[in-house]
Amino acid sequence: MDFIIQLILGALGGNGAGAAVKNASLGTVGNSVVGAVGGLVLGQILQRYMGMDAAAATATSSTIIQSVIGGAGGGAILTIIAGLIKNAMSKGSA
Repeated sequence: MDFIIQLILGALGGNGAGAAVKNASLGTVGNSVVGAVGGLVLGQILQRYMGMDAAAATATSSTIIQSVIGGAGGGAILTIIAGLIKNAMSKGSA
């Protein structure tokens, strides 16, 4: 269940970041894909370093909160980073 929450909220966070930071937007599909990956990665990192074992984790309020924060935050952060890198590379080659 945590994976699904992280993927969905990562995609939403990525699209939110793309809308907020126009020069970092990768388009709807790009924001969704990169956001989902970022949400999954940060969500898993938070679970590992916050003392949660993924195999033993149950759907408690703390694991859901970690998934929400990791999903949305990771999606937004990775989308902004990827968008800025894309823009920097396209300006450098033009």
